Amino acid sequence: MIVATATSCSANATGHDAVMPATGNVPASSLVTSAPLETAAASASIPVYWLGHSNDSVYLYREFTTPATADDPIVSSLRAMMTRRPQDPDYFSVWNAPTRLGASISAKNVITVDISADAFGQKVDQGIAERSVAQLVYTATAAAAMSGLIDSSSAVQVSVLVDGHTGYNAFGHVALDKPLTRDSRFLAPVWIIDPANGASTKANPLKVSGQGISPTGVLQWSLASVNDGKAGSAYLSGSVTLPAGPSALGNYAFDVTPVPGSYLLSVFISEPETPGKQIGIDTKLVTVEGP
Repeated sequence: MIVATATSCSANATGHDAVMPATGNVPASSLVTSAPLETAAASASIPVYWLGHSNDSVYLYREFTTPATADDPIVSSLRAMMTRRPQDPDYFSVWNAPTRLGASISAKNVITVDISADAFGQKVDQGIAERSVAQLVYTATAAAAMSGLIDSSSAVQVSVLVDGHTGYNAFGHVALDKPLTRDSRFLAPVWIIDPANGASTKANPLKVSGQGISPTGVLQWSLASVNDGKAGSAYLSGSVTLPAGPSALGNYAFDVTPVPGSYLLSVFISEPETPGKQIGIDTKLVTVEGP
């Protein structure tokens, strides 16, 4: 997601966001083979998954936000997904604000989401439609898991009703005729969880953490100075080992100590066969303040 400017994509869906890149998925899209649920946590924030461009594909990324309503956790997260803007301008959503939205959970760990048809108003292609439906599934299951409403140790399914009925053709491309589960193909192979995009901190070293996967079990990172909204060449760079090992999705963390300033932080997979190629890249704009 890194380009010459510090922000690469509009936060709103655009014509660019309505279609998959013409060159299709990069090899990283096949690395993620499982999508574990979040764990229960006492927090005032709610999880929301967004779509985001990276290289020649579109993946799912999670952010946390403050609930704007007193809805139950699942409805609150889904409503934020359909009505609010992501913090990171690299992320986007093609959902429209629904006139009606509800959710319930059965004793068999099935989440039923009932939504009005006007939520599907935007015209998108097959790839974005599939990822947008997956976005709903990830957000609903994350909200339910983090709030302790489901048994995270068992399989969780999401049944999507539209105006009370099953079988709706979502965005004109995806039939909602059976319960859905998390599709690991669409989960970002690398993402930065902390710091959030736009964060400003006096803490130095800057602590970076996130989630990723790599064939070698190692991710690369770089920190580029930002001046007048443009990112320059890498000021600092390095690597971080994934404790989960090669080809396993897991958490990472590292510290970096820059001089005060504004930076574009990037974390990515380095392709051994193509030196310099950055796969699955995620970026965050961060400011390190002086003492």
